[in-house]
Amino acid sequence: MGDENKKELMKQIRDEVLNLTTSPLYEYRKENHYFPVIGEGSHNAKIMFIGEAPGLNEAKTGRPFCGSAGKILDELLENAGIKREDIYIGNILKDRPQQNRDPLPDEVKIYGPFLDRQINIIQPKVIATLGRYSMDYIMRKFGLESELLPIGQMHGKVFDAKAKYGDVKIAVLYHPAVAIYNNKTKDTLKEDFLILKNFI
Repeated sequence: MGDENKKELMKQIRDEVLNLTTSPLYEYRKENHYFPVIGEGSHNAKIMFIGEAPGLNEAKTGRPFCGSAGKILDELLENAGIKREDIYIGNILKDRPQQNRDPLPDEVKIYGPFLDRQINIIQPKVIATLGRYSMDYIMRKFGLESELLPIGQMHGKVFDAKAKYGDVKIAVLYHPAVAIYNNKTKDTLKEDFLILKNFI
């Protein structure tokens, strides 16, 4: 798929999400003058990172992972020798839930198909899930629900899966936000991120 094609298909997703009046988060976005957060990065990324939902900074700017969790993500990428401009980052939810609460099943159902389309456009070799919601969504999407365990037992593992476009690896990682208040978790994250080095 050519770059222009990818750009056009991504634009379609952006326009659809902008006008997603059926979403329970649409009014909340409008009232607060937030932006939807579609995703950011290279449309030819080998590695695609998937978080859960935008936070306040993200909703204010329309950019994923630009707050304190984003700073940690940048540090983890740098430590693993990965450039942020070479990857693609998105979330399951494209709009911020109230008070940064967990995504609800209905919301995952509404926004999930946009993420599925993004995966098929970018065609990454590796999908790195950030946090348990992302892990759960992606493992189920690729028919690996029988492998699911609590994230404490899953982080740092890589699974083989089949996408529409070919083979894909799924790397399960903690969400960078867990390291904001806990340096021990940051060390674990640093170690887990090193598994991505094999795929650059």
